[in-house]
Amino acid sequence: MYSEGMSTSERLIESTRELLWERGYVGTSPKAILERADAGQGSMYHHFKGKPALALAAIRRTAEEMRATAEGVLDGPGTPYERVEAYLRRERDVLRGCPIGRLTMDPDVIASDELRAPVEETLDWLRGRIAGIVEAGKEQGQFVPSLDGEEIAAAVVATVQGGYVLARASGSPAAFDAGVRGLLSLLAPRPA
Repeated sequence: MYSEGMSTSERLIESTRELLWERGYVGTSPKAILERADAGQGSMYHHFKGKPALALAAIRRTAEEMRATAEGVLDGPGTPYERVEAYLRRERDVLRGCPIGRLTMDPDVIASDELRAPVEETLDWLRGRIAGIVEAGKEQGQFVPSLDGEEIAAAVVATVQGGYVLARASGSPAAFDAGVRGLLSLLAPRPA
C-alpha cells in the first residue's frame, strides 16, 4: 500500500490521515492505524506520545496539503473571478467530502483546542485568501463595489463545505455542482 522507502512514522501519519477522513477521530482506533500502516504494536508509541499526538500530526499534514492545493489554484492565471471559479470548479472527490471540513463534525476534534487549531487556521486562511482576491477584483472593477470580500469568501467556503454535505446526502455530486453554478452566477462580472 505504501512505498517501501516510507518510514514507519510516515506510514503511521498517512494511515491516520486516511482513517480520520473515513471514520473520524473516535472511529480511528490505534489498532486500525497500526494495521493500515503495517506497523508493529509499539510503533505508534515509539514515534508519537499517543493517538492525540499522531492525530495532530495527521491533521496538520492534511491542512498543509489542502492549503497547497488551494493556493495552486488561487494563485493561478486569470482574473479574480476566474481564479475563484477555478477554485470552485477544481476536481474534488465530492462524495468523499472534505478531509478538513469533515473534522468539524467530529465532537472530539472540536472539543480539543489542539486538534481543532489546524482545522480552524486552515479555514480562516482560505477565507482570508479568497477575500483578498475579491477585494482585488473590486479594485479592478470586475466586482461591484458593494461586495464585501470577507462575506463573499465566507459564502464561497460555505458553498463548498455545504455542497459536500448535500452531495453526500443525495449520493450524487449534482447538488455540489448546482451550488457552485449558483454562486458563480451571482458573482459573475456584469458587462459594462
